[in-house]
Amino acid sequence: MNRPTTQCDRLAAIEGDLAALQAQYELAMSAFKFDEADALQRQITVLESERLVLAAELPAPRPASEPPAGVVPVLRRPRRPAHLRRRR
Repeated sequence: MNRPTTQCDRLAAIEGDLAALQAQYELAMSAFKFDEADALQRQITVLESERLVLAAELPAPRPASEPPAGVVPVLRRPRRPAHLRRRR
């Protein structure tokens, strides 16, 4: 197997698990279930440390290229109301 691909897949799985655990943690805290929140926080800490190790082992991502130049919109000045315009 290709090692970086496997690590990328594992990193993606860990980030998904972290998101779910953090949501559960927030719900537990808002429901004043501090014992449950404490247990979730310990799980989050373990996964975050594993995520840091995996991210450090992976090669650095290539820098994103600049987006293509496009048309920049220009705002027009608002027109004066009809009763304030000068007549020619």
